[in-house]
Amino acid sequence: MSGAVIPACLGPKADAARPAFKVPSGAWDTHFHILGPTDRYPYAPNRKYSPPDALLPEYLKLASALGLERGIVVHPNTHGYDNTVDLDAMRASGGRFMGVARLDQRVTVGVIEEMHEAGMRGVRFAFNPAHGGTLDLDTFRHVESRVKDFGWFIELHMAPSALVELQSWLSSIAAPLVIDHMGRVNVAQGIDQEPFQVLLELVRSGSAWVKLSGADRISSTGYPYQDVVPFARRLIEAAPDNMIWGSDWPHTGIFREERMPDDGDLLNLLADFAPDERTRERILVDNPRRLLGIS
Repeated sequence: MSGAVIPACLGPKADAARPAFKVPSGAWDTHFHILGPTDRYPYAPNRKYSPPDALLPEYLKLASALGLERGIVVHPNTHGYDNTVDLDAMRASGGRFMGVARLDQRVTVGVIEEMHEAGMRGVRFAFNPAHGGTLDLDTFRHVESRVKDFGWFIELHMAPSALVELQSWLSSIAAPLVIDHMGRVNVAQGIDQEPFQVLLELVRSGSAWVKLSGADRISSTGYPYQDVVPFARRLIEAAPDNMIWGSDWPHTGIFREERMPDDGDLLNLLADFAPDERTRERILVDNPRRLLGIS
């Protein structure tokens, strides 16, 4: 973005609502980011926005307040292809965190080995136009070939139209496939819309896992995000063992205070998604462990 003004987005709310249900022991947050400090971990020059620092101690405070014991730190586009911020967060967590990297055609098997030792277990391709860019299939194939022997999953953040356009290719991916933020479907278009039906087909066939995250991003009515509930329930009904939950902290790319969600509210929404306590335990505890290969 040479010569362009990069807009500053907002940081997360300082305090979160208390959990309204008993969060099970060993609960995972499978989607959060650590950002900065930027004097140590600089942002990429071609980023689409500049978030404020979102530091490890701040996240640990939130996780403690919500009863979340384990986590997957997901590499943000703002840090480009330098995964150091995530590797350092994992190492500082004492084994509590695992990670999802962002990689390009420069990556080697040796680098993957080092990342795997640190706790990386997935690679993310973010090509939702609002936050990422475009999908480069040459890069995808190169990275896929490097991570396949390590059992990593592949995580995709994309526009809902891509679910339809890429359905056949998505079904062919050999690695475990994780779809971010419920496929970013436009809930205003209803359950019967083609992108959501494709997503259901992918999870029913066992071709994909879905993160029940980003309710605030896909809701058309805003808080308390009740228009998202029927979609989440349908996904859980279709494949309860392939559903995981993530906070999406610190909610990058939000520019209006009224759009910034409360992380406690987002966790509590899971009780609407899955009223049954045992189902919530599967989503928060059992499923993440199985995805990550933790016995």
